[in-house]
Amino acid sequence: MTDADLLCSLGIDPSQLDPAPPWSPHAGIERLDGSHPCACCGQPARATGAVDVPGYGRRWLDRCMPCLIATTPRGGPRAPLAETVAVLREAAREAGVALTIRTDTP
Repeated sequence: MTDADLLCSLGIDPSQLDPAPPWSPHAGIERLDGSHPCACCGQPARATGAVDVPGYGRRWLDRCMPCLIATTPRGGPRAPLAETVAVLREAAREAGVALTIRTDTP
């Protein structure tokens, strides 16, 4: 997955992300002071990294820990999408909550 694909799958507009400087080993450390919001949910970010998006250049992708864990691609076998969606819909129905499901597959 490219950086542009990642942002698209998360529904993040790269133009809304802060520009990032050229790569350096410690560039993101000073960003982790809690003053930057998570690009996914708006909570204080505790993880950051730069993404390189064509047309936008390097941008900071700041995330809180729950969003970082939830949005980090994992290897290994995956359950079929239809099965996963069915389980999520049933859980939402049982909990009585509205559910919007977003996937990165067409």
